[in-house]
Amino acid sequence: MTGLTAIFRGVDESQDGKEPDSEKLLNLYWNRAELKKEFAELRSEKFRLQERLKEEEGATARFEQKLQHLENLSLDPEWVYSIVTFFQLRRLALSGQSKLAKFAEQLKQQRERKLQNQLIDTWDELRAAEATQFERQIGENRLRLQMMEDRLQAERSRQSSIGPLARLFRGRSVQAVLDELAAGIDKAQEEEHRLLLRLDEIENRQPPATQGLDVPTKRLINFMIISFAQQLYLHFREDGLAEMAKESVEKSIGAVNFGHKAACEEILVRIQKRLDSLEKATEFADALQRRAKLIGERAKFRNGEDAVPTSASVSTVYAIDKDGQVRTFEQNLLGENYWNLSAALSR
Repeated sequence: MTGLTAIFRGVDESQDGKEPDSEKLLNLYWNRAELKKEFAELRSEKFRLQERLKEEEGATARFEQKLQHLENLSLDPEWVYSIVTFFQLRRLALSGQSKLAKFAEQLKQQRERKLQNQLIDTWDELRAAEATQFERQIGENRLRLQMMEDRLQAERSRQSSIGPLARLFRGRSVQAVLDELAAGIDKAQEEEHRLLLRLDEIENRQPPATQGLDVPTKRLINFMIISFAQQLYLHFREDGLAEMAKESVEKSIGAVNFGHKAACEEILVRIQKRLDSLEKATEFADALQRRAKLIGERAKFRNGEDAVPTSASVSTVYAIDKDGQVRTFEQNLLGENYWNLSAALSR
């Protein structure tokens, strides 16, 4: 027996030894696969970071070149005043972009609020009408309930007032009436509970979510935005300030020389004067509306779902004076993207 026990113990130990080995091999296999996957991800991340580092190094090198170029120009007496003029013109351009973007955003929000208010008003009217219908049903149900309760009370009083002999012969029929009334009352109470729950659900119903603007509304908004861009262009058009401001955004410093000190100072005076007058200009709302209507009459679109008109169809600038007289000339503000007009439009 001792020998047999030793033999079987040896078999069990050998079996127990094989199971952990197979599990270890399987774990090693999965760990190796996971390590390979993680290594591939790390390698991809390394390449991505290397590419980004190259891009950052390139951007830094370009910035240093621009800075060096600016320093060299600043050391040249012929360019000092031109540099100041360049950045003041860029300030003018950025001011126009900021005003146009702000106007466009306010206009979009105004239309969205108006649309949402109309939607809420319509929704609230329907909700109120539905609630009124349930309130009427609740009132009618309560009236029926009160009538049945009064009748039940009357039947019970009459039953208690009759004699024993009459109660013996009429007892079953009276009880049937009482049972029918009691069942009707229970049903009416259940109906009232259901109606009250439905009314509570209606009164606590959440309003619908804000809906996006439709294409016709976006087009009307865009006509107004283009009209405002034309207003800015007309305001800064004097002495070519609008064109020079646009040039300061598109070109690098040093690409344009604005002349000697006196010429640059004259430009700076005109820039500040036009910026100051723009802040004080407030009475052009009617002109914006009228110009937007004229723009919309000639606007064309690539397809029925496009909210942005083709640039060629809105290239006519409408100058409207205080007397309402309209002068026109051609200047494709959208095509040339004055004041970053393309980014301000609704799409």
